[in-house]
Amino acid sequence: MIILITGASHTGKTFLAQRLLEKYRYPYLSIDHLKMGLIRSGYTALTPEDDDALTEYLWPVVREMIKTAVENKQNLVVEGCYIPFDWRKDFDERYLPFIRFICLAMTEEYIERHYDEIIAHESDIETRLIAGSCTIDGLKKSNRRFIDTFGKAGERIVPVEGDYDGITANLMD
Repeated sequence: MIILITGASHTGKTFLAQRLLEKYRYPYLSIDHLKMGLIRSGYTALTPEDDDALTEYLWPVVREMIKTAVENKQNLVVEGCYIPFDWRKDFDERYLPFIRFICLAMTEEYIERHYDEIIAHESDIETRLIAGSCTIDGLKKSNRRFIDTFGKAGERIVPVEGDYDGITANLMD
């Protein structure tokens, strides 16, 4: 089984991947790690802020890694914001039954009510090097983009309501 997890920044993608690793022993690939490895090694002139260009650059590599894992009957969690909204077009019936897709998103109301908690947990799994760069308006805009684009593509959006153990249990049981 391949589990793709996407969503806006601060939605808990890496936290959920870590929970799935702990519960099911599925390894996970952080697309952010791949991104930073390519940027730091000089294999690309893109920067961490080039989100759309990074999706175009990274997705072909990630897509083929997913196909290889399916072909080898391996379990893998792939998490990151660099999954295109039309990702399904890249897989045929040999692959799609083995891919579970999760898009995490926060509503504007949730962000307004829980902003301090969101920021308090922003480094639970990975240390963020740029503290203070996340604003309420930025979170709202980013989450709205994921809700709109993936929703229009017919994907189910999983609401983030703070209980990641509950999200993990509901998604995998």
